[in-house]
Amino acid sequence: MVRLHICMTCKAGMPAVAGEACVGARLYAAITALPAPDGVEVVAVECLSACNTGASVALSAPGRWSYVYGRMTPANAADILAGAAAYARAPDGLVPWRERPVIFRKQSLARIPPLGGPHV
Repeated sequence: MVRLHICMTCKAGMPAVAGEACVGARLYAAITALPAPDGVEVVAVECLSACNTGASVALSAPGRWSYVYGRMTPANAADILAGAAAYARAPDGLVPWRERPVIFRKQSLARIPPLGGPHV
Protein backbone atom coordinates (compact mmCIF):
# COMPACT_ATOMS: atom_id res chain seq x y z
CA MET A 1 0.00 0.00 0.00
CA VAL A 2 1.24 3.47 -0.95
CA ARG A 3 0.71 6.33 1.45
CA LEU A 4 0.10 9.91 0.40
CA HIS A 5 0.85 12.02 3.48
CA ILE A 6 -0.68 15.52 3.64
CA CYS A 7 0.64 18.10 6.11
CA MET A 8 -2.47 19.32 7.94
CA THR A 9 -0.77 22.10 9.88
CA CYS A 10 1.03 23.82 7.02
CA LYS A 11 0.50 27.54 6.71
CA ALA A 12 2.89 27.83 3.72
CA GLY A 13 4.64 30.77 5.34
CA MET A 14 1.41 32.73 5.65
CA PRO A 15 0.07 34.14 8.94
CA ALA A 16 -2.85 32.25 10.47
CA VAL A 17 -6.21 33.92 9.96
CA ALA A 18 -8.64 33.44 12.83
CA GLY A 19 -11.52 31.16 11.88
CA GLU A 20 -9.93 30.11 8.57
CA ALA A 21 -8.42 26.70 7.85
CA CYS A 22 -4.71 26.74 6.99
CA VAL A 23 -3.61 25.85 3.46
CA GLY A 24 -2.56 22.35 4.57
CA ALA A 25 -6.03 21.59 5.91
CA ARG A 26 -7.61 23.01 2.74
CA LEU A 27 -5.26 20.86 0.63
CA TYR A 28 -6.24 17.76 2.60
CA ALA A 29 -9.95 18.59 2.14
CA ALA A 30 -9.49 19.06 -1.62
CA ILE A 31 -7.61 15.77 -1.98
CA THR A 32 -10.03 13.73 0.12
CA ALA A 33 -12.98 15.19 -1.82
CA LEU A 34 -11.70 13.21 -4.84
CA PRO A 35 -11.49 9.42 -5.15
CA ALA A 36 -8.11 8.04 -4.12
CA PRO A 37 -6.33 5.96 -6.78
CA ASP A 38 -6.21 2.19 -6.36
CA GLY A 39 -3.57 1.19 -3.85
CA VAL A 40 -3.20 4.71 -2.38
CA GLU A 41 -4.10 5.59 1.18
CA VAL A 42 -4.41 9.31 1.99
CA VAL A 43 -3.08 10.09 5.48
CA ALA A 44 -3.22 13.36 7.40
CA VAL A 45 0.00 14.14 9.29
CA GLU A 46 0.89 16.80 11.84
CA CYS A 47 3.95 18.23 10.08
CA LEU A 48 6.37 17.30 7.29
CA SER A 49 8.93 19.96 8.34
CA ALA A 50 8.79 21.69 4.97
CA CYS A 51 7.32 24.86 6.43
CA ASN A 52 9.19 27.31 4.17
CA THR A 53 8.05 25.45 1.06
CA GLY A 54 4.57 24.28 2.09
CA ALA A 55 1.97 23.15 1.69
CA SER A 56 3.66 19.80 1.46
CA VAL A 57 2.83 16.20 0.69
CA ALA A 58 4.90 13.02 0.78
CA LEU A 59 4.69 9.64 -0.93
CA SER A 60 6.05 6.49 0.67
CA ALA A 61 5.72 2.72 0.59
CA PRO A 62 7.78 -0.20 1.91
CA GLY A 63 10.81 -0.95 -0.27
CA ARG A 64 10.36 2.17 -2.43
CA TRP A 65 12.02 5.55 -2.70
CA SER A 66 10.00 8.21 -0.86
CA TYR A 67 9.38 11.78 -2.01
CA VAL A 68 8.45 15.09 -0.40
CA TYR A 69 6.84 17.78 -2.56
CA GLY A 70 6.17 21.40 -1.63
CA ARG A 71 4.35 24.49 -2.81
CA MET A 72 1.12 22.53 -3.27
CA THR A 73 -2.29 24.18 -3.25
CA PRO A 74 -5.85 22.84 -3.17
CA ALA A 75 -6.00 23.53 -6.93
CA ASN A 76 -3.30 20.83 -7.36
CA ALA A 77 -5.41 18.05 -5.78
CA ALA A 78 -6.13 16.13 -9.01
CA ASP A 79 -2.48 16.35 -10.13
CA ILE A 80 -1.28 15.17 -6.71
CA LEU A 81 -3.56 12.14 -6.94
CA ALA A 82 -2.36 11.46 -10.51
CA GLY A 83 1.22 11.55 -9.22
CA ALA A 84 0.29 9.19 -6.38
CA ALA A 85 -1.26 6.78 -8.89
CA ALA A 86 1.93 6.82 -10.99
CA TYR A 87 3.98 6.21 -7.84
CA ALA A 88 1.71 3.28 -6.89
CA ARG A 89 2.40 1.68 -10.30
CA ALA A 90 6.19 2.03 -9.92
CA PRO A 91 7.50 -1.01 -7.97
CA ASP A 92 10.59 0.87 -6.74
CA GLY A 93 8.93 4.29 -6.42
CA LEU A 94 10.96 5.73 -9.30
CA VAL A 95 8.41 7.18 -11.69
CA PRO A 96 9.91 8.09 -15.10
CA TRP A 97 10.29 11.88 -15.41
CA ARG A 98 7.78 12.32 -18.24
CA GLU A 99 5.14 10.27 -16.40
CA ARG A 100 5.19 12.60 -13.38
CA PRO A 101 2.70 15.48 -13.20
CA VAL A 102 4.43 18.79 -13.93
CA ILE A 103 3.94 19.94 -10.33
CA PHE A 104 5.90 16.90 -9.14
CA ARG A 105 8.71 17.59 -11.62
CA LYS A 106 9.05 21.18 -10.43
CA GLN A 107 8.19 20.98 -6.72
CA SER A 108 10.26 18.04 -5.45
CA LEU A 109 11.92 18.87 -2.12
CA ALA A 110 13.47 15.51 -1.26
CA ARG A 111 13.93 11.97 -2.49
CA ILE A 112 14.65 9.47 0.29
CA PRO A 113 16.10 6.01 -0.40
CA PRO A 114 14.31 2.88 0.78
CA LEU A 115 15.52 1.18 3.91
CA GLY A 116 17.76 -1.79 3.19
CA GLY A 117 17.68 -1.43 -0.57
CA PRO A 118 20.16 -0.38 -3.22
CA HIS A 119 20.82 3.36 -3.08
CA VAL A 120 22.87 3.95 -6.20
